[in-house]
This record gives sequence, structure tokens and C-alpha cells, in this order.
Amino acid sequence: MPAYSGSTSQTQPHTQVVSVPPALTVPVIEADFPRRLHPYWPKLQEKSRSWLREMRLMPPDKVERYADSLCYTDLVAGYYIGAPDELLTAIADLSSWFFAWDDRHDRDSVHGRAAQWRWLCRGLHGALDEPRQYLHHRDPLVAGFADCVRRLYGFLGPSWNARFARHFHPVIEAYDQEFRNRRSGTVPTVEAYVELRRLTFAHWAWIDLLEPTARHELPRVIRKHPAYRDAALATQDFSAWYNDLCSLPKELAGDELHNLGISLIHHEGLTLEQAVREVHRRVTQCVADFLEAEKEVLLLADQLSDGTAEGKKLADTVKSCVFNMRNWFSSVYWFHHESGRYRVDSWDDRSIPPYVTEAALAENELVGEE
Repeated sequence: MPAYSGSTSQTQPHTQVVSVPPALTVPVIEADFPRRLHPYWPKLQEKSRSWLREMRLMPPDKVERYADSLCYTDLVAGYYIGAPDELLTAIADLSSWFFAWDDRHDRDSVHGRAAQWRWLCRGLHGALDEPRQYLHHRDPLVAGFADCVRRLYGFLGPSWNARFARHFHPVIEAYDQEFRNRRSGTVPTVEAYVELRRLTFAHWAWIDLLEPTARHELPRVIRKHPAYRDAALATQDFSAWYNDLCSLPKELAGDELHNLGISLIHHEGLTLEQAVREVHRRVTQCVADFLEAEKEVLLLADQLSDGTAEGKKLADTVKSCVFNMRNWFSSVYWFHHESGRYRVDSWDDRSIPPYVTEAALAENELVGEE
């Protein structure tokens, strides 16, 4: 049986007709959140393929066969409109790395490779603090992460770099928590999962990247403004929970324990169909929450534009950030229906994606034990 039956069809600006099953349709996104793509996107695809090969994050044959159809570059090219080409490339590589890390996390959890996983986490923490020292690390995931971090640290300066690291260290720790949960068979409660997911999705790191996209670092008073934080949280919760909604069949097939739907089924006694409806309800509420907060953020931007050069720069930066927060909705939405990452019905083995190579992971396991 298909994961989600039926579909509605939509035509996107750079692809063929895309099918959206009714259970996953969010009409307000299709009607009011137009899809945008950074003009550098076609070049980004080419660069991403080269980087994945160079960093050995995917075998060359799998890069050629699957990289474009996974649509990782499409996702990022719709997030960060206005970013310098070099920054967009670094963010795209970080995004591709993140998916590869997520796949490693899954396979290490399934096979109980605890020593390898601990070694990997230590390397990632180190690369976040001293990326240049980890560029030639023997684990491709550590070296690839160090390369992304080094490049990202070149845009706004020490205070932004420190904040990005401060936001990303807990992401690594949250993935480690998920690893331990899976080894012990622990399904988080709904409340615990919501907080954990805000870390494993790296909410605040992706929001941080809106600032170099706008070429200006925002002061803390603006970043901590309730409307700005509400808008940011709404767009990130939408993205994380819509991912949960679309990946639920994939994760059930792979015995995953971390998904909002799985927590609802396990702890709230919902059926699969009820859980899908509840996650969909929360996803839709995120859109409404964003639209409310967006109005206040735009009013804040108007107040900042006080006739001074600095006021105009701050106002323009805030407008750029909230514009791209808005773009997350459409980019995430269409990505999940374009990417081959979620097409479990087409896989030979529904428990493992065809673009993941177990032999390469086993080789990395030996490295981790040295």
C-alpha cells in the first residue's frame, strides 16, 4: 500500500507536475506562499555534486544517480534568497551534510555502533570550535562539517561565529540523546519530543544564517524581540513537523522512534490516521502563528527605519530575515514532494534508502575504533 494515497497536482517553476497527497496538503501554502529560488540554483546543483564526491559523503555512483533527485540544493535555494553565491554554496553543503549525518545516525543506531557514534560526536564538537584543525579528519562527516563551518565563519565575524557554535553544540548533543533513546527503545513524550526536535532540526542555527544572507548581524535586542522569535519559531516548527508528517512512513518502516506522529501514537493512544491529522493540525497552526507574528516584525522594521543609515540597515536586515522566514514554508513544503528522500514506496527495501551505502558506513566504523 502507498504511504499516502491520492494526490493533488501542482506545477512548480523548475520541475514537472508534483503530486501532493490530500493528507499532506496545506492549501494556505499553495495559495499564499509563492515558491522562490535563488538565481544561483542551477550552478549550486553542480557544485553540490562535486562537494559530495570530494568530501566522500556519498559514493560517486550514488552522487550521479541520486544527488539531483534528492533536491537538497532546491531546498536551500528557496530559503536564503539574496545570499551571496559563496554563502549559499556553503549553506547548501551544510544542508547536504546534515542529511548525510542524519542517515549515519540512523544506521549507527540500528546497528548499535556506539563507539563509532561517540567518536563522530567528539569530532563534530571539535570541528565546530576549531574547524581548520579538522579539515583532514579521517571521518568524512567530520571533515565535511569542518569545511562548511570554516566557510560560514568567514562572513560576519567572531560574535556571530560564537553564537552559531553556541546554537549548534546542543544539536549534536540532541542527536546523541536520540541515539541513546533508540538503543534503549525510549519514545519521548510529546512535550519532550517537541523540545528535542527543536534541537535536532537545528532551529536557531538555520535562523542565524538569515543574517549573513542579509549581510548584517542583528543586535541581541532585535533577535530576542518576541515577534521576531515567534516568527522564527513558527517557520522552524512548521518545517520540522511537516518533515515529521511526510517522513512518518519512512521512519515507521525503519523502526525510528523520533517523530511527532510516533510520540502521539505511543503516548496519547492515537491511531496512525489520528496522529497524521493531529500533526497536520499543528503544521497548519504554525502558518497562522507566523502570519500573525510577521505583521509585528514588519511593524518593528518600520520603527527601526528612523532616517539614519544604521536604522535603514537594521530595517532592511529585519525585512530580509522575515522575507526568508516566509520562504521556508513554500520551500520545505514542495521539497518534501519533489525529493526522492521520502518515496518509500519506490524503494526495494523500505527500511533503508537506496542512496545510503551500508558498506561505506561499516568502513567508517573501523576508522572510529582505531
